[in-house]
Amino acid sequence: MKNILLILTSWLLFVVPLHAQQPSANTVTARLEKNIPVLMQRDYIPGLTAAYIHHGKLVWIHHFGVANAATKMPVTDSTLFEAASLSKVVTAYAALKLVDAGLLNLDTPLNTYLGNNYDIGNDPRIHLITARRVLSHSAGFPNWRSKGDSLLPINFTPGERFSYSGEGFVYLAKVMEKITHLPYEKLIVQTVFGPLGMTHSSMVWEPAFQHLQAYRHDWLGNVSTLADYPQANAAASLRTTAKDYAAFLIAVLDGKGLKKATHEAMLTPQIKVDSVKQPQLAWGLGIGLEITPDARYCWHWGDQGDSKACFTANIDTRDAILYFTNSANGMSIASEMLELSIGGHQHEILAWLDYGKFDPAAADLVKAIKHDGATSALQTYQRQRTHVIGENQLNSMGYLLLRDKNITDAIAVFTQNTKDYPDSYNVWDSLAEAYMGQGNTTLAIQYYEKSLVLNPKNQNAVDKLKKLKKS
Repeated sequence: MKNILLILTSWLLFVVPLHAQQPSANTVTARLEKNIPVLMQRDYIPGLTAAYIHHGKLVWIHHFGVANAATKMPVTDSTLFEAASLSKVVTAYAALKLVDAGLLNLDTPLNTYLGNNYDIGNDPRIHLITARRVLSHSAGFPNWRSKGDSLLPINFTPGERFSYSGEGFVYLAKVMEKITHLPYEKLIVQTVFGPLGMTHSSMVWEPAFQHLQAYRHDWLGNVSTLADYPQANAAASLRTTAKDYAAFLIAVLDGKGLKKATHEAMLTPQIKVDSVKQPQLAWGLGIGLEITPDARYCWHWGDQGDSKACFTANIDTRDAILYFTNSANGMSIASEMLELSIGGHQHEILAWLDYGKFDPAAADLVKAIKHDGATSALQTYQRQRTHVIGENQLNSMGYLLLRDKNITDAIAVFTQNTKDYPDSYNVWDSLAEAYMGQGNTTLAIQYYEKSLVLNPKNQNAVDKLKKLKKS
């Protein structure tokens, strides 16, 4: 299973500690401007754009670094960043406007509007899938179906539990198109971008973006790709600026364009994320929520692999921090960004996301692998290491090598991960995927089965085993 999240490692926290009283806007913006360049240099982040909202007003926007590390093109007011899953909040807001217009009911089965069963087939549980369950990630869908599958599976009874899913938002967008008779991207322009003055935002690729969009960068700071996928995706395809998205976030906090009851429902817990491990976390209608004894927060993050984005807002004070990066390491600074602005060291959000900190030892190891090969580099690493590199960071390294078509070295890295973290189902899943890419069906099956023993709910292993055994 592809997992490019970074694991927690110890690191020096140099930011100013929080005080009981929220600091002034000037204090916050001054320390953001001072510390962000240091964080970027520490974590190999080439470019970043950020906005700070204080009491519901946009008080600060700043741009840092370069949009392209190879050309040194700077980040400017016009640079477009990938919002990734921050797109889902925009889709949710548009859907709620349709609710207020009487065109969509949160609790009516979506196939009733569509007139067919979409890509789900004959599973009768489709009649339990509503806009409310899609927006709260409780529809039963996987995040994304397996590559090449035409059918979209329902993995559990809708409404039973939380399970994050981009597929649900794509399904909902099809319904929104049907009831409005508008293509999704035009509907978003009419309901969101136009009314909120978001003139530098788009759900589809435009030729002009070639010279405006920030390029993605891997976790070593190297240019990887320019995301030019042409089709709108309700869960992931928004390109925007910090100024535009800040205007949208302020609208969400204020309830602008929504009826009071609808706005309250959006920011009211619909389902718990994990009542045991993170009891403060829930999902509202299209947006993450954290309800602490002292405050209510709404939040979301975006992850396109080599680009990351995030926002967190205090619902009660209407203070918020928003930032976009063109880096695989963009979430490794999330705790500091919160600490510098609205507070964050005790947030369950960060524990649930589990990105952690960038580990320089991992960067050194991957450089050694590229120079000396995995066998030699890993032997030196085992002999000289002062700490074990995190599971997810090693996984990221393996997938970086897979992307470079270096399957042999990727297998060596994934194998090292199984030695360091033998009880993790995900490391065996990744090793199986590498062997599948090599064409070694026997070992791929063996390690997917090992992963499934450790985690019987690993749907990815179930799906891959079906395909491997059939072939």
